[in-house]
Parts: sequence; structure tokens; C-alpha cells
Amino acid sequence: MRRAPIVVHRPSAAGGRRVTVHRRGRDETLGTAYSDHDLVVFLEALGVPDPDGILNDPKWLEWRDGRDHLWPAPPVGR
Repeated sequence: MRRAPIVVHRPSAAGGRRVTVHRRGRDETLGTAYSDHDLVVFLEALGVPDPDGILNDPKWLEWRDGRDHLWPAPPVGR
């Protein structure tokens, strides 16, 4: 089975989730998303025609090690 080309990685301790795309034979980091909106912006920059439409499509997007659409807030103070 082919894996999804776009991966939303596990929530980080600093908040947000790293987003990668597999293309041209390698993984490229698109950035850190802090919301579905951030993720849609990354997908639009890739030229995905309906970025909102693929957020729940496992053929295109894989949510790893955390609930789908879970966006942890950065820690407050230290």
C-alpha cells in the first residue's frame, strides 16, 4: 500500500505539528502548523486544488501519533 504523500507529525512539546511532503524521492519539511488553517496554507502553497477537501483523506494526508486536527498550544511560561 502506498503511503500518503503529506504527513502531519506528532504534536511537539513546544506546540504545533511538523508537516512534511514526500516528493521527488525525498521528504521535505513544509513547516510547523498550529491549526488546520496553517495546514491549508501549506497545501495551497504546494498547489493542491482543494486543500480543505484532503484534510480527512488518508490517500493524501496522514496524521501521525496524535488525534487528527489536534493542535496543542505552546507551553505557557517555564
